[in-house]
Amino acid sequence: MALYVKKFGGTSVASVAHIQRVADKIIEDKETGHDVVVVVSAMGKETDRLVSLSEEIDYRGNGASRELDVLLSVGEQVTISLLSLVLLKRGYQAESFLGRQVKISTDSSHNKARIVDIDTKEIQKKLENGVLPVVAGFQGEDERGNITTLGRGGSDTTAVALAAALGADECQIYTDVQGIFTTDPRVVENARRLERITFEEMLELASLGSRVLHTRAIEFASKYRVPLRVASSFDTGPGTLITYEEKSMEAPIISGIAFEGDEAKLTILGVEDVPGIASAILGPISESGIEVDMILQNISADMSTDFTFTVNRDDYSQAMEILTKVSDQLGAREVSGDNRIAKVSMVGVGMRSHAGVASKMFEALAKESINIQMISTSEIKISVVIDEKYLELAVRTLHAAFDLEE
Repeated sequence: MALYVKKFGGTSVASVAHIQRVADKIIEDKETGHDVVVVVSAMGKETDRLVSLSEEIDYRGNGASRELDVLLSVGEQVTISLLSLVLLKRGYQAESFLGRQVKISTDSSHNKARIVDIDTKEIQKKLENGVLPVVAGFQGEDERGNITTLGRGGSDTTAVALAAALGADECQIYTDVQGIFTTDPRVVENARRLERITFEEMLELASLGSRVLHTRAIEFASKYRVPLRVASSFDTGPGTLITYEEKSMEAPIISGIAFEGDEAKLTILGVEDVPGIASAILGPISESGIEVDMILQNISADMSTDFTFTVNRDDYSQAMEILTKVSDQLGAREVSGDNRIAKVSMVGVGMRSHAGVASKMFEALAKESINIQMISTSEIKISVVIDEKYLELAVRTLHAAFDLEE
């Protein structure tokens, strides 16, 4: 007999009919003798609706973040009660629990709290008595008794944290896709579902544009060695198991291709090449809350420096305004930008033992006359910046060049 923590996202519980389908999956495991703890998100777009209500009031002063957490925690409370009612009607002992009722303790960072501890005594007792716990994801309680929410990916993080605390055999994340694919099937029709992928690869894919799982949940699962499975609420497929790299496995060279289509590039030319110049350029950008992605620095023949970096397209105007002010202070020759770029990344632990991956990637893109503007590499990743109009062509070209459909 195994213990599974099953998490169902907003699309999986978007209506009562959807919740009935979720109950089927839970009952299937219960009927085969397994223990199950369920974690759910708010229904469909409910969290967005609650956020929009707060935006109508438009108050961001003292105490606002605390009250926003109180508001946003309501969505999951609706779902846990409805799912518990469905399970009770079908003859199963089910009880709903808010985050604070299962003693999910967090810090006091409202809207983006971190889990500090989980006291599992109550849930363990319920499981021993045959009860099926249905837990609200995304929320907890700080040391002063305030409701807190965990921010983006919070329900996934709740599920993984509970699985770690309970010593679960597997944490299963159910969503509207069949698992992790070699790339987005909407771009490449013959994209293949992966049977398994390493935590390291999944972290890279998630950070580079694959939005099936949030990086926080993957990091948590990796840290506490929780086997993580991504599967669909809408079919019976096995999904994708995210686990540790096994030395005995012959790892594929490339596991997947991720991409971001909302990137922007900024360049400052002709600044003095002295220690601290990178900090002088990027410091004001980061202080304004703008996240910098790729960075490229070149020293010219006259010993001046050209500095290029990328940001999210939504931050482009603000970043350009800041960079223009910085350029005046540094006596730069020119500032330029391009908010019509995209990033394509190939990820795979197999790169460690296979030479020539980068050259093969560049050759494939060159054959399609796709110019590479920036390159970034790590031990298991290669990312390139290209013109956004070539994004889908680049993804399809690389998918075919590395035989990822096989």
